Amino acid sequence: MESLFGQRLRQQRKANGWTLEQFAERAGLSTNYVGDLERGKKSPSLETFIRLVEVLGISADALIRDTVAPASHVADDELNQKLSILTPKQKKAAVDILNAYIENLPYIISE
Repeated sequence: MESLFGQRLRQQRKANGWTLEQFAERAGLSTNYVGDLERGKKSPSLETFIRLVEVLGISADALIRDTVAPASHVADDELNQKLSILTPKQKKAAVDILNAYIENLPYIISE
């Protein structure tokens, strides 16, 4: 049975666009071990846990919290992560798209 930790670990890995093999290599762990973590078959040591969150570039609570944090920082972190890989021109386009979405939000919500 998958643990919540394992599900969150897999979710964060996939959010980075990494295969299991790519993530394991970045973390300096075996693919089998990371797979066991994601399936809830094993629990990481504190040292390994710290390595995982550092490689993923997330805060520890993203993997261990009991419920989704109500604060917007989770969404902010995701947006910042996605924007960080864009060129300045792509960032400008993303802001333009976001502005158009916000301007039309009353119409989108009312549907």
